[in-house]
Amino acid sequence: MMALCLKQVFNKDKTFRPRKKFEPGTQRFELYKKAQASLKSGLDLKAVVQLPPGESINDWIAVHVVDFFNRINLIYGTMSEFCTEKTCPIMSGGLKYEYRWQDDSRYKKPTKLSAPQYMCMLMDWIEMLINNEDIFPTRIGVPFPKQFQQVCTKILTRLFRVFVHVYIHHFDSIINMGAEAHVNTCYKHFYYFIREFSLIDHRELEPLVRMS
Repeated sequence: MMALCLKQVFNKDKTFRPRKKFEPGTQRFELYKKAQASLKSGLDLKAVVQLPPGESINDWIAVHVVDFFNRINLIYGTMSEFCTEKTCPIMSGGLKYEYRWQDDSRYKKPTKLSAPQYMCMLMDWIEMLINNEDIFPTRIGVPFPKQFQQVCTKILTRLFRVFVHVYIHHFDSIINMGAEAHVNTCYKHFYYFIREFSLIDHRELEPLVRMS
């Protein structure tokens, strides 16, 4: 059952977009391997997210932002057939929370979108940012910009909203697919990471406070 679950979650035909990869031989690739090895070793997730001694906090955050983007993107990709204009005409987290889209280009004011529209705009926006060398530099010796952690906070805050929507509106589908354990692990890893480095305002976490 677990093998089937993982096959469904990682089915390439269902991915939202190609995965962002780290270049082998780079420091960030080595950090990524280190983070993945700790994750697979069965260590406590609270320990896994801690900054390894001697490593740059911005590199550590960059690695995790990209990894969470890939993983949450995959999770939503498996849910997308259940998340439609008809079922989810508003991007929300239950009756109390509604998320509007703003990107300072196409949508300069917070705009009400359906959940599928919001997700599409979100993934395009994040992909644009993580591929921008001025924000996520990959060349050795090129420093991160001063606003790097602010940008990451915005990315992670919006990715958290994907969890909110999926858990509140599509949890039955997660259970029916047998993907509950995988999604829960990803969420806990994400939650411990953003709390470890205070990357999301606590008010944003309120929709899923019982799961934290």
